[in-house]
Amino acid sequence: MVAEFESDLIRLRTREGMKVAKAKGRLRGKQPKLNRKQEAHLVSLVHSGEYSTLEVAERFGVGRSTVYRPIERQRVAAKANIGEAPARGHSMAPVVLHPTPSRDVGALSFRRAGQVR
Repeated sequence: MVAEFESDLIRLRTREGMKVAKAKGRLRGKQPKLNRKQEAHLVSLVHSGEYSTLEVAERFGVGRSTVYRPIERQRVAAKANIGEAPARGHSMAPVVLHPTPSRDVGALSFRRAGQVR
């Protein structure tokens, strides 16, 4: 009974402290391993087919899942941009992706039409 009351007090104090920290702008959570510029470079290295995801992960000092996340974010963003209309006065050339063999066994990477490896 007393232990339960004490744990409730601790929970209450923790929540109050988090509200104060959030109000001051100090409650952020875990910081990302890579910044946006590093993520863009990482994605370009993987999409170039020059490096596998494992090689890129080792190069940046992160896990493979950290490599896959920005690739997936870029894929989703590109998919969302396809539905948007082009700006007035600009033509939107279609993007044609061609599968190219990758260093990963059984995996394919894609490149834009006309892009030289």
